[in-house]
Amino acid sequence: MTVQVLLAGILFLLMVLIGGKKGARSFFTLFMNFGVFLIIIIVMTIPTINPVILTLIACTAISSINLFYINGVNSKTKTAFLSSMITIAILLFFIVIVTKKAMIQGFGEEEIEELSVFSLNIGVDFVKIGAAVIIMSTIGSITDIAISIASPMREVFHHHPSISKKDLFRFGLSIGRDVLGTDTNTLFFAFFGSYLGLLIWFKDLSYSFGEIVNSKVFSAEVITILCAGIGVALIIPITAWINAYYLVKAREKDAIK
Repeated sequence: MTVQVLLAGILFLLMVLIGGKKGARSFFTLFMNFGVFLIIIIVMTIPTINPVILTLIACTAISSINLFYINGVNSKTKTAFLSSMITIAILLFFIVIVTKKAMIQGFGEEEIEELSVFSLNIGVDFVKIGAAVIIMSTIGSITDIAISIASPMREVFHHHPSISKKDLFRFGLSIGRDVLGTDTNTLFFAFFGSYLGLLIWFKDLSYSFGEIVNSKVFSAEVITILCAGIGVALIIPITAWINAYYLVKAREKDAIK
């Protein structure tokens, strides 16, 4: 516990020194998001609760914290929030279908021994639970890219107020292309970093390549990465178009006045 407190103190100090007040708010959002996740985990075990609806509510809360609490309520955070919600809604519908078709819900045979003492008849829809887990894994990357595109687009519009909607949209896409590769690779390496022990376990069990690929545990994580990558790619044109439309529309309204 002492090590955890020490590392948290170092992180807080660095974030305040580098980010100032915004860095301090960013630090506290870690605990706020953790609180949201904890509440969601507790509520999701109630059989009468729809995990998909609960996930949408959680994503709304997390996006609001990450965007509005850290950066304030302004045009860039509003458009980034709207873009994130649209992307999450589309992605969630897609993920529910993929989870059901791929049959990755529930637990793999590697986890049966640890779960054998528990009852699995808890009345929870594991298809929706699996979809909720995947979408919650992507929310951070989606909001990050949304604000990364919205912020420079607003700056460009501020310095070049006569820019056309088409050129502004292209500028947003250009920014998105720059961050697309790095974000998808971040998701990829996060998977292998967190599941390195699982891969070593597969090796100790003498799993063949085909058995590894077809393992439910491995397949679920790969599908999570791919769905997160789809969300990362999808948020780019959505954010760029919404920002271009909003900024140009605001300019036209000001011109009429």
